[in-house]
Amino acid sequence: MDTKSLGIIDEKTRAEKAVELLNGEIGDYERLKPITFNNYLDLVESRPADMLRNVFQVFHDMMQANVDVSQDSILDDIDEFNLIDYDCTRLFVEGSESPYFADRLFANRLMKHMESLRHGTQQNRIYIFHGPHGCGKSTFLNNLLKKFEEYANTEAGMRYEVVWRLDIEQLGGHGRAETVTAIERLVELIEKKPGGKVDDEVSEQCIATGFNTAHIEIPCISHDNPILIIPKSHRRRVLDKLIKNDEFKWRLFTEKQYDWVFNAECCTICESIYQSLLERLGEPAKVFDMLHARPYYFNRRLGSGISVFNPGDRPVQQNVITNQMVQNRINNLFRDSNLIHYIYSRFAKTNNGIYALMDIKSHNVERMVELHNIISEAVHKVEDIEESVNSLFLALMNPEDKKNIKDFPSFSDRIQYINIPYVLDVNTEVMIYHNIFGRHIDDNFLPMVMENFARIIISSRLKSKSESLLEWIKNAAKYRRYCDENLMLLKMEIYSGNLPEWVDNDDRKALTSKMWRKILAESETEGNHGFSGRDSIRIFDQFYSRFAREDRLINMPALCSFFRNIVTEMPKMIPDGFLESLLRMYDFNVLQQVKESLYYYNEDQISKDIKNYISAVNFEIDSSARCIFTNEVIHVTNEFLESIENRLFADSITMAKRQEMRNDVLKEYTTNSLTREIMIEEKDISQTKLFESLHERYVYNLKKRVLEPFLGNENFGRAIKDFDTTDFKTYDKRIKSDVEFLINNMVTKFGYTQQGAKEVCIYVIDSNLAGKFK
Repeated sequence: MDTKSLGIIDEKTRAEKAVELLNGEIGDYERLKPITFNNYLDLVESRPADMLRNVFQVFHDMMQANVDVSQDSILDDIDEFNLIDYDCTRLFVEGSESPYFADRLFANRLMKHMESLRHGTQQNRIYIFHGPHGCGKSTFLNNLLKKFEEYANTEAGMRYEVVWRLDIEQLGGHGRAETVTAIERLVELIEKKPGGKVDDEVSEQCIATGFNTAHIEIPCISHDNPILIIPKSHRRRVLDKLIKNDEFKWRLFTEKQYDWVFNAECCTICESIYQSLLERLGEPAKVFDMLHARPYYFNRRLGSGISVFNPGDRPVQQNVITNQMVQNRINNLFRDSNLIHYIYSRFAKTNNGIYALMDIKSHNVERMVELHNIISEAVHKVEDIEESVNSLFLALMNPEDKKNIKDFPSFSDRIQYINIPYVLDVNTEVMIYHNIFGRHIDDNFLPMVMENFARIIISSRLKSKSESLLEWIKNAAKYRRYCDENLMLLKMEIYSGNLPEWVDNDDRKALTSKMWRKILAESETEGNHGFSGRDSIRIFDQFYSRFAREDRLINMPALCSFFRNIVTEMPKMIPDGFLESLLRMYDFNVLQQVKESLYYYNEDQISKDIKNYISAVNFEIDSSARCIFTNEVIHVTNEFLESIENRLFADSITMAKRQEMRNDVLKEYTTNSLTREIMIEEKDISQTKLFESLHERYVYNLKKRVLEPFLGNENFGRAIKDFDTTDFKTYDKRIKSDVEFLINNMVTKFGYTQQGAKEVCIYVIDSNLAGKFK
C-alpha cells in the first residue's frame, strides 16, 4: 500500500517542521557558551556595574527591577516619615500560580531590609521571615525565589562564573593516552564497528570533559566570579586601568558593598589550578588564556544556585563530594595526585547563590545548627580544605519554633528577623478576595461593603487599644461619627497610607514625626493573632455563598448580621463595639453621598450671595450701597444679612454671635483681602482666602440641609422604590426629576449601579439616617 496515501510522509514532514521550529527558537545554548577571559574583561569595561556583582547585589537589583514605586506623597508635611507606596505586583503576583499580596507595611519593611543588602551589612547573617500560621510565608518565599531565578537568568541579572579550559598539548599531555579512563575504554569496546575497528569518532567524543581531546573543561564548583582569579594584590590596579573614571568607579573603590571585589579569594580548586598552571607555564598570560567565563545558570530544581530544604527532607549521608573521573584526569595531566584536590561540599552548589530553609523544625533544625559556623566565619571545612561560603541564607519560621535555636545564644546576633504578619491593609485584603473568588464578586456588593468586611477581619488582628493613637488624639469622642472609640478604623487608614479628611487641623498639627514613627512602630507587634489568611478566605466564602443574590446586592445590615453570629461563636475575635462603630461610619458616609448627589450647585447664585455679603458688612444697617463685585444695589438690612448667614453659619445662632461673625468678615476683608490680595497681588475677589472660606461654609451647610425638603415627602420615598418601573411614570414631574438626578449622581460620582443606588437611597430613608446624624 502507498505510504503517502496513509499520510505517513505528511506526518513526518509536520514533525520535521516542528523540530525545525524548535531548532530556530531555542537559543539558550548559545547564551550559555563560555567566553574567553579577555572577552569577559571587555564586558567588565563596558558594563562594570553588571559584571561586578555578588548575590546580595543581584538580589537587591532584582527587587528594584520588579517593585514599582509611587512617589506621590499622601502626607506632605511629614513626607519623609510616610509609608512609600510600593507596588509588588510584578514581584509576587504576575506569572505566579499562587500570588502573594504584600500590604504597604510589609512592603516597606521588606524593601528597607533589601536596601541593606546592597551595602556592606549582608555577610555573616541569615534572614528569617517569621510570622503566624496562615500568613503566606511559604507562598511569599516561593514566589520570591522564582522571580530571582528568572531575573538571574536574564541579561539584566546575569553573572559570570569561572570555567577552566586546560589545553592538554600545551601542558605537555598526550591526549588519549593520559585522559582515557577504564570506563571510557569500555565504551570504546561497546561501540566497536562490525569489522573489529574502533569507531574513532565515538572514541574521540568520549575523551576528557566536554568530549574534546584538546581540552579538559573544569567549571568552578563554587561559582566564583572570574575577577577573583586575579591575585588580590593586583586587582585594584587592574580594575583602575580597565574601568573608566565615572561615578561607578568611585563607588567601586570607596563603598563597602564592593569590598569583596578586592578582598575575596577564589575557591581552593581554582586557586590550586591557577598556581599549578603558573608553575607549569611560567607566564601569567598563558594561564589566563586557559581561564574562561560562562553565565552562572540558576535552576532551583537541579539545586544549581538555589537550594530549598523542607523540614521533611532528610540530610544526605555524605556532605563531602568528589569526582574520581575528573580527579584522575587532573592527576594524569599534572602528574601529581596531591597537587589539586577536586573536593567540595554541597554548600558549594549554592555559593554566590541562595540557601533557603522552609520552617525551622524537624531536619531543618539540624541544617540550621550546621549553618552556625558557616554564617559566623563564612568558611566551611571539607576534610583538610577550607571552603568559602558566601551565600544569601533565607529561612521561614513560625513564632513557636524560636525555641529550636534558643540553645545558640551566639547565633542571635547573626539572625535578622523580618516580620510577616497577617495583612493589615484593607485594600490588600480585598485584593486577596478578588484573586480567590474573581473580580466579578464586586457586582454583588454595594460600594464600601466588601471593604468593611475586610475591616472586620483586620480588626481581629490589631490590638484593641493603641497607646500611640490615644496619646496623639486627646479627645477621640469628637470623631464618633467616623470612628470607633479605640481609633482602630483610623489606624487601618494610616496603615494603608491615608490620613482621613475628617481628621481636624489641630490633630494634623499634633501629628509630629516622632508621633508618626510611634504609630507605625506598633505594626511590628500586630498581625500575629486574629483571623488568619485561610480563616479570612473561609469566612468570606461562607458570607458570599449565603448572601449573594441576583435580585439584591449585599449590604451592611447583612454584613453586620453575619458577623454578629460569628461573635457569638468566637466572642474574643472581634473587638467589643467595633461592628456598631463600623455601621455608624458607613451610615454617615453613605448619607453624605446621598446629600452630595441631591445637591445642585448653582455656583453663580452662591458666588453672588457671598460677594454681596462681603460688600454689605462694610455698611451701616438700613443703608443702600452698590456692590463693587456684582454691580447690584444692596439695601443692607438685618433680614438681608441673615438670609445669607443662614446658609453660611450654624442654625439658631444669637444676634451677638451674628454681629461677631460680621465683624470678623469685615476685619479679614479690610486687613487682608482688599489691601493685600486684591490691591497688591491683583487677585479677583473669588480667589481670596475670605471668599474661599465663606464659599466652603455655604456649600457645606446647603448639603447639610439638602434632604430636609424630601424627608417629609412620602411620594419621594415611594418614587425611589418605583424607579425604573412603569409605576415611576405616574409621579409628579418635579419628583421624577429629583429622583433621576439623585440616582444618576450616585452612579456617576460614587460608582453605584442603578440597582445599588436605588437600594442605598431606600436604606438611607428607611433608616432615617438624616435624623440620626442631625
